Formats: sequence, C-alpha cells, structure tokens
Amino acid sequence: MKTVEIFTDGACSGNPGPGGYGAILRYRGTEKEISGGDKNTTNNRMELLACIEALKLLKEPCEVRLYSDSQYVCNAFNLGWIEKWKSNNWMRTKNESVKNPELWKELYSLSKIHKVTYNWVKGHAGHPENERCDKLAVQYYQKFL
Repeated sequence: MKTVEIFTDGACSGNPGPGGYGAILRYRGTEKEISGGDKNTTNNRMELLACIEALKLLKEPCEVRLYSDSQYVCNAFNLGWIEKWKSNNWMRTKNESVKNPELWKELYSLSKIHKVTYNWVKGHAGHPENERCDKLAVQYYQKFL
C-alpha cells in the first residue's frame, strides 16, 4: 500500500464569508497542490473540503498521513466523535444535528477507503506545509473579495 502525506488548511474572510482551502499531497518526494473555495461559506466547511478534495485525488487505497490545523476535523476521528455521530444518524445530541453532514459523510466514506491517520498541527506557527496551504486557501478566497 502506498504511503501518502496530505497537508490541508481552510480559511475564511468572515465566518461565514468568502472562503478557500488548500492542500498539498506528497508521494515519494513529488508534490501536488490544490485549492478551491466558495464565495459564501464557513471555515469548518473549508477545513473539511480540503481533506475531502485531497483524498478524492487518490486513485487507489493508500496509507495516508493527513495533517490539519483543525482540531474539529482531527478530533472527530481521533476521539471517535464521527463514529458516534454516524451511529446516531448524524446527530450530535438528541436535538442537535451535526453541522455540514453531507461533508462529514463524504469524508467518513473516503476515510474508509484509505487508512488515514489524522494529525493535528498548530496553525500559523511556522509549519511550512501548513503555511503553504493557508496561503493557497487565502489566495483562492481573495478572488471573491
């Protein structure tokens, strides 16, 4: 099984507001950068989309080391929140549904195709790939300003 590193970040100008995401995929020293966004979105949606769009590029099941500055994304998998949400029909509590359920469902499905480990990195702290992903995300949403 191939091992791929993925670095992701999402950004928003206002929350909600224009947003973007950036990701870097690295395999055996080769890198691919992607970015995208929406003119009216939230930061959490962009964090999720960065992971989704990067994982969708993989053509076969891979071992993935995914790095994100989103504790929301990392904790959902590492602390088992997503399994609980799924078993409760995408509800956080009896009266509160998970926000962005369509994105969580897609990320969950992609994470089952691949062997993904979610690693949290502190944002805006000099992590080179995280800084590059942030730059890609910001450059993308600036198109909407």
